[in-house]
Amino acid sequence: MQFRQHQKEAIARGEQTLTFRRWRRPQAKVGGRYRVGSHVIEVASVRQVQPSEISVADARAAGHDSPKATLDAVRANQRVSGDPDAPLYRIEFRSLGEQADPRAVLAADDSLQSEEIVELTARLGKMDARSQHGPWTQLTLEAIAEAPGRRAAELAAAQSRETKRFKADVRKLKALGLTISLEVGYRLSPRGRVVLDALRKPTTAEPPRSRAPR
Repeated sequence: MQFRQHQKEAIARGEQTLTFRRWRRPQAKVGGRYRVGSHVIEVASVRQVQPSEISVADARAAGHDSPKATLDAVRANQRVSGDPDAPLYRIEFRSLGEQADPRAVLAADDSLQSEEIVELTARLGKMDARSQHGPWTQLTLEAIAEAPGRRAAELAAAQSRETKRFKADVRKLKALGLTISLEVGYRLSPRGRVVLDALRKPTTAEPPRSRAPR
């Protein structure tokens, strides 16, 4: 779940404990934990509601002054590709406090041994092989390296790809510690730069073995 910066700050202070989203199907589950900035939240309930069911108390817990302001915010935050008539969900959560992001720790580690680099590039190769749209891992790393902070939609369009699927692929790279998400767009992590340098190096073909004399 994505939140704006002022919402992240309110969640960190414990002031915001609800959010409302329009989803075709629930995108959060009870007991699920999600990172919001430097904090982690745990979802306590996910319930489909009608707009008329939003109370003033719910609106304030979601960071708004009124039910109308809450619905206005839902509409404003609705993705262009989203369905404005999708069911409305009330998601209640609690903050578990500030926790180090293991992906950030991984991303900062650029002291990779040659065996680790081989393992990572092999994993990227397998991700390329499984892809329905062809090799994408190095292409995506290159695009982010060349234009840090560029909007995901623009990066996706440059590759003639759907933004949603492009973002999903970048999340896979982030899980490996190769990219860092910014307020807008992404940048390569120190770990990602090392791996991209390794991908850029041409592979040296193994010399043919000489045949043993008969």
